[in-house]
Amino acid sequence: MRRDHLKYALLRRVAGSSALRHLERVGWNPLRHPDHGSGRMGGMSEIDGMGTERATCVLAPNPSMMTLDGTNTWVIGEPGAGEVAVVDPGPKDPRHLERILARVGDRRVGVVLLTHRHPDHSEGAAKFARMAGDHVKVRALDPAHRLGDEGLAEGDVVTTGGLELRVLEIPGHTDDSVAFWLPADRAVFTGDTVLGYGTTVLDGRLGDYLTTLDRLRALAGEEDVATLLPGHGPKIDDPAGVLDTYIAHRRERLAQVEEAVRNGARTAREVVETVYADVDRKLWPAAEWSVQAQLDYLAERG
Repeated sequence: MRRDHLKYALLRRVAGSSALRHLERVGWNPLRHPDHGSGRMGGMSEIDGMGTERATCVLAPNPSMMTLDGTNTWVIGEPGAGEVAVVDPGPKDPRHLERILARVGDRRVGVVLLTHRHPDHSEGAAKFARMAGDHVKVRALDPAHRLGDEGLAEGDVVTTGGLELRVLEIPGHTDDSVAFWLPADRAVFTGDTVLGYGTTVLDGRLGDYLTTLDRLRALAGEEDVATLLPGHGPKIDDPAGVLDTYIAHRRERLAQVEEAVRNGARTAREVVETVYADVDRKLWPAAEWSVQAQLDYLAERG
């Protein structure tokens, strides 16, 4: 494999995980949850089992610099109902998949849903669906990650066991990202589009991501959203405030990239060397990926 192909593969792998680790000393991610230090599994007792009346998190044992405390799998069901939905079964880790089934208990799994294609969310989905019983389907926007013929699309309403989840297409983190709006709990499952702390790497178009953030902010106001249930990190009980901070952070970072370009930077790497000079170089490949999305956005705007 040529060097440029190796670099591309590395960037896809890094961007395809989830989130950039909070680096307090340089203000890398301004949304750090106040109860977290390293962000490793020390927060597991807070995250594992958190949720709302209808949704419970099962935390996957895959913590890393890029996945924060691990991937949040969500088991969602109406109180007393015999059937549930499972969102993002996570990695193909037998221990984790068994823990999800233990959380489901004697209820049936009506459907498995994916917020997006990245393997830390989707890799275990088909295996989990087969473990959960005959004819359990996996629904996703990307056909490559479905088990069965039924996908997901804007405006779909997923119902199982009396539960109602409304599908929102929210491209930006990836082009196949979706959110699930649970009106009964006034909660939105955001995948990696909004995280419990930190900011997300873009594996899609910045213009799409900015539009998505604006849409989620409008939804938070119009529907009085009480909680965001993310793909990584703790739940967010101030949706409007966090979304405002996300939007401001993206605009600020874009302005820094524009300034670097005005000062002569021509490539994503040159921008990273200026804008992210104080950030651990181990994170530069991920930063370079996000900067490229910003450069593409600026080029589209002329």
